[in-house]
Amino acid sequence: MEPSEYLTVTALTAYIKRKFDNDPYLGKIYLTGEISNFRLRRNAHQYFSLKDDHAKISAIMFKSAFSKIKFMPEEGMKVLVTGRISLYEPSGSYQIYVDHMEPDGVGQFYQAYEQLKKKLAEEGLFNASKKPLPRFPKRIAVVTSPSGSVIRDIITTTRRRYPIAQIVLFPALVQGTEAAPDIVRQINRANSIGGFDTLIIGRGGGSIEDLWPFNEETVARAIFASQIPVISSVGHETDTTIADLVADVRAATPTAAGELAVPVLSDVLLEIGRDRVRLLNAFRHELSLLQERLTKLRQTYVFEQPERLYEGYSQKVDQLSRQLEQTMTHRVTLTQTQLTADHDRLMAATPATQVAQLTQTTHDLQARLNRGAQQTLLNHQQHLGQLAQSLDFLSPLKVMGRGYSYVTSDDKVLASTADLAVNETVTMHFKDGQATAEIKTIKTTDKD
Repeated sequence: MEPSEYLTVTALTAYIKRKFDNDPYLGKIYLTGEISNFRLRRNAHQYFSLKDDHAKISAIMFKSAFSKIKFMPEEGMKVLVTGRISLYEPSGSYQIYVDHMEPDGVGQFYQAYEQLKKKLAEEGLFNASKKPLPRFPKRIAVVTSPSGSVIRDIITTTRRRYPIAQIVLFPALVQGTEAAPDIVRQINRANSIGGFDTLIIGRGGGSIEDLWPFNEETVARAIFASQIPVISSVGHETDTTIADLVADVRAATPTAAGELAVPVLSDVLLEIGRDRVRLLNAFRHELSLLQERLTKLRQTYVFEQPERLYEGYSQKVDQLSRQLEQTMTHRVTLTQTQLTADHDRLMAATPATQVAQLTQTTHDLQARLNRGAQQTLLNHQQHLGQLAQSLDFLSPLKVMGRGYSYVTSDDKVLASTADLAVNETVTMHFKDGQATAEIKTIKTTDKD
């Protein structure tokens, strides 16, 4: 086979794509499956897969189609989709281009309702403290269709019950894709104008699709942010919208909304009359009690014998006066005694007195010093005499005067015969002079 007869991959892919696009059975496919590999892309095309137990197909949903669905697809959710089958040439893979999607088993509106309800509940919009409705409103704003029965029912009810209230209509679309932004705009407008005591939002009954604008997140957040207390009256009594859950008060019907917004004037007047009677009776009773109390006070001794009021005080003044006099006398005596003692101490501390005392002290010390010096000199003289006498007793001259002498050799005192030698010349010392002698013999005395 010639090479020119071979197909390129591009040509084959284009051929297969034309087969897909021209197949009447693949131009509109109704498919059910489980969402897989879904990751939400904000303001962009959505890419995911649809699978069952045995097969999987790639899917794409363009931004324009995805913005129209009312619920949020989730991983593992089973859905019903419609679209067309085609081939993506760069990768050669076939896929379904989804035009519409809804949950399998429950409607898309119900699925979206439950998802938004869960989201707002987690944020605390349903459990937040509700604003109380004023009991006697002067101006009431109503956001609803100008041509529906809701506004007529509200006007009829309020005029019948409380005709002095003013009803101000803020016309809005209540059905369709443009209804939710219009409702939000009118709610914000009523709040910006101000001066309204109550805000009623409502419409008549219908399917969930008809009531869907009141399940939009923007409407719920506008109601929650409203500074005016909001009464929601959407659909029939069995219908519960997100607006009903966020509003401060929910009314089952427009007539019920009017009844909740205003009281019955005749009942109010009757209640005012009863309150007036009760107030008068209470005033009379209080006045009677005060008059009785005044009578009792007039009969007390304070008014009949006012002098008794001061008897105790007069007696107390006398006692305090005596105590004051005694205290003052005692303090004066103590002060005089202290003054005398201070005067004596002051006189004793004058310079003249101190000089006299110091002079006398100096004389006394001088006399004591003289006596001490004389006594010390006498004691030393006596001690010196004693020492001289003792020294005289021990003097060698005094001993030699009694006939004693001592012998030296070469200026060395000889105390024993052992120090002598025969023919040795020695010096003999007497009290009145010296003599030289020669040793002839030595005789040693036996010590035994």
